[in-house]
Amino acid sequence: MKVSHALAFALFAASAAVAQAQMSKDDMSSMKMPAQGQPAQQAGAMMTDAVVQKIDPAKGLVVLKHGDIPNLAMPAMTMGFDVADRKMLDALKPGDKVRFHVEVVKGKPTVTQLETAR
Repeated sequence: MKVSHALAFALFAASAAVAQAQMSKDDMSSMKMPAQGQPAQQAGAMMTDAVVQKIDPAKGLVVLKHGDIPNLAMPAMTMGFDVADRKMLDALKPGDKVRFHVEVVKGKPTVTQLETAR
């Protein structure tokens, strides 16, 4: 699992670098970026639908079968994510439908927001 997690992230990082390199200067200047220090939720964070597959509270890890993650240019897959706050995992169980937002924190895709889907 660790090898596939690392491989998936390496592929993600490479694809993000290619996508950024392909953006023209005009494309980048028209992008709306959140103000520094502004919470992701206030910046219009995109939430992604997912189903919880596994939870490891001791490691602060949740495995999600998720849809596309547009802000990371990541396709749908099943993948383990670190969580920004381990308390997010307290009410979860495998099979729960959730919505989440992920950002790269310290070089790792990390769930920064998590809510149960309605």
